[in-house]
Amino acid sequence: MTKPKHIAVIRLSAMGDVAMTVPVLRALVLQYPEVKLTVVSRPFFKPFFDGISNVDFFAVDVKGKHKGFLGLLRLYSDLKKLKIDFFADLHNVLRSQVVRNLFALSGMQVAATDKGRADKKALTRAQNKIFKPLKSMFERHADTFKKLGYAIDLSNPEFPKKAVLSEEILKVTNEKSGNWIGIAPFAQYQSKVYPLDLLQQVIDGLAAENNNTIFLFGGGQQEIEQLIHLKKEYDNVIVIAGKLKLQQELDLISNLDMMLSMDSGNAHIAAMLGIKVITLWGATHPYAGFKPFNQPDAFCIISERERYPLLPTSVYGNKKVEGYEDAMRSIPPETVINTIKKEL
Repeated sequence: MTKPKHIAVIRLSAMGDVAMTVPVLRALVLQYPEVKLTVVSRPFFKPFFDGISNVDFFAVDVKGKHKGFLGLLRLYSDLKKLKIDFFADLHNVLRSQVVRNLFALSGMQVAATDKGRADKKALTRAQNKIFKPLKSMFERHADTFKKLGYAIDLSNPEFPKKAVLSEEILKVTNEKSGNWIGIAPFAQYQSKVYPLDLLQQVIDGLAAENNNTIFLFGGGQQEIEQLIHLKKEYDNVIVIAGKLKLQQELDLISNLDMMLSMDSGNAHIAAMLGIKVITLWGATHPYAGFKPFNQPDAFCIISERERYPLLPTSVYGNKKVEGYEDAMRSIPPETVINTIKKEL
């Protein structure tokens, strides 16, 4: 009997990018139950991988033990002790490359995700733009495992069962009745955030139906204050931000009927749990490969390219383009409301 293979998988940040690895890893262990995985990431992200069979978690201490070049040598040494057979680098940045190269020099088979940077540049540049859908990040990660001899089929995904909500969560949410809709209005960059006055109209439209309960997600004091403002006096709109730990938020999200999100981490978290996700797109575009997992194109509501022909102007939303600050105002609140209602 051959010894089961052990693959170390590294992806350190950001939240949405780490969440995007989850459907791929879940498919891998379902299709190759003899394989063991060790996910190498920041401790905060451990709950993403809890409950996936054959997956261990190695918490990287980027601010302490594993900081700087000497820290990366320590990380390599720590991982070596786990007796791994392959190293899969799903991050492919300087930090992960150092560890990967150390394993390669030791004779281990390694593979890294090709992020398709040249194609993304062609998609987002102003002149000679090549506007076409690129390979998704999920397919790119699957390609990484294919290089190690593990071809993965992502076409029939399995998702975890809805979590049983604890008393602590139910104190915030109450027992489920009617439709539960999550709304995550924020993103790392302003160019990906739907204007809050328009979002207010969306919330007003959804909250007008008593059958809907709306949960507002975010983090940090400033976002919490904005969410409280968006809640108004509605009894069926609940601000979740600041009230639950990450694991509890995941449990709640797994019980939603729908998530409305920007092109940001919450979209990918909901998608990895098998929830329907409607996304709103400003400076970025699903063609860059970051459409949430297993969601139809119709769930991506995109700013008007007739009016803003240079879209997408950025892969991550971090570039400012003059005259494009209000691109997301070209998405009417009615379109968002009707798309949600249709899918509920």
